[in-house]
Amino acid sequence: MELLGSTLTATYAHPRPASTSFLPAISTMTSSYRDRFPHYNLTHSLSLPWRPSTYYKVASNLPTLGPYCTRSQKVSESTMLPFVSNRTTLFTRYTPDDWYRSNLTNYLESDTSRHNSERLRVDTTRLIQDKYQEMRKIQADSTQNLGERVNDIGFWKSEIIHELDAVIGETNELTDVKKKLERALMETEAPLQVARECLFHREKRMGIDLVHDEVEKQLLMEVDIILSCQERMKLHLDKAVAQLAANRAAQHELEKDLSDKQTAYRIDDKCHHLRNTSEGISYFRGVERVDATISVPESWAKFTDDNILCSQSERAASTKLRDDIQNLLVVTANEMWNQFNKVNLAFTNRIAETADAKNKIQIHLAKTLQEIFQTEMTIESIKKAIKDKSAFLKVAQTRLDERTRRPNIELCRDLSQLRLVNEVYEVDETIQTLQQRLREAENTLQSLVHTKATLEHDLAVKANSLYIDQEKCMGMRKSFPNTLRLVGFC
Repeated sequence: MELLGSTLTATYAHPRPASTSFLPAISTMTSSYRDRFPHYNLTHSLSLPWRPSTYYKVASNLPTLGPYCTRSQKVSESTMLPFVSNRTTLFTRYTPDDWYRSNLTNYLESDTSRHNSERLRVDTTRLIQDKYQEMRKIQADSTQNLGERVNDIGFWKSEIIHELDAVIGETNELTDVKKKLERALMETEAPLQVARECLFHREKRMGIDLVHDEVEKQLLMEVDIILSCQERMKLHLDKAVAQLAANRAAQHELEKDLSDKQTAYRIDDKCHHLRNTSEGISYFRGVERVDATISVPESWAKFTDDNILCSQSERAASTKLRDDIQNLLVVTANEMWNQFNKVNLAFTNRIAETADAKNKIQIHLAKTLQEIFQTEMTIESIKKAIKDKSAFLKVAQTRLDERTRRPNIELCRDLSQLRLVNEVYEVDETIQTLQQRLREAENTLQSLVHTKATLEHDLAVKANSLYIDQEKCMGMRKSFPNTLRLVGFC
């Protein structure tokens, strides 16, 4: 006996015994035996309930009814009598030895067939048991692999959930800081408007007070500082918006991965708990040939790990940006508050200087008014003195005129004549001196009046500047926001 085929579809066969020719072959009987006992090979199949596709092919040889003796071949068909006559008159078909050998041959073939059948049954039973144990081991390995896969999915799912909670918390914190930054940016508009209003009002100063003083320098510096703070705030605000978008993108990838992991976990956990007695199991022909996979364990784990690393990177960048924004709020608040104090100090000093100048102008104006009054009194006294000196001149001149009427020799250039002439000259010189002094007094009076007008105008200018700086500017700067509002807490 030889083994043909594989272990799953083994076919046991034995060599066909050689044809024996110990029985005589009578050709005249061939037709009747052919009609009654046709020669064919039987193919037996053994259907196993657990392996419907396993077939066993057993070859069995049926005894043939061919010629068993060569003597019949010597008899020609032409010399043979009809079938009935041949059987009755010519000879007997078999001998007792042929009969015994035929029975022995049948017994041997029966033993061989039964032996092959028994061996087939034993091998089949062993095969069934072996395949059953093999299937159980394969199924146990598959169940173990599914359990390990479920554990892997559960591990990565927990990692994703942990990272997802962290990135959501970081996104919420960054959103709060962004709102603080927006409030702080809005609060800088009021100080900027105040500084610009102060510069606008100080443009209404008049005359010499329209000076590029320390107050104006500090106000211009305050405007520049506020604009610089606003620019930095807007830059960080844009960064916060972009970082929030990156955080939400990382969060979306984690949520998508988590959803896929939950679905895969549910499916693999269901597969892990499936048994041969479970409900819902069925045949799905050809499913083992369908390969819909798009990843291997290494790329599968790397995908989730990359998502987590990307989220951690965005979270670190978000944390750093939050710290930068917090520091920026503190720095900008301090810068604006320090500059606000510097401007206020410059205003205070300038107001004090203006008030002092105004007081001094008022003092000088009072003195000038007093001097104008004294000068006017002096002018009046000079005019009166000139008027008084005119009488003396008239008297002297009248005397001289009268003395010119003396007759002849009486027109003597005597001492009286000389004295009268000197008196006229002296009085006239005195009047000329007083008139010169009157002109000087009048010029001095005009100068004093002009000085008075200048002092009065300058006093009005100082009063206007003092009103602008003290009332308008300092009145507006009382509404400067406090530090808490500048850092976005209110």
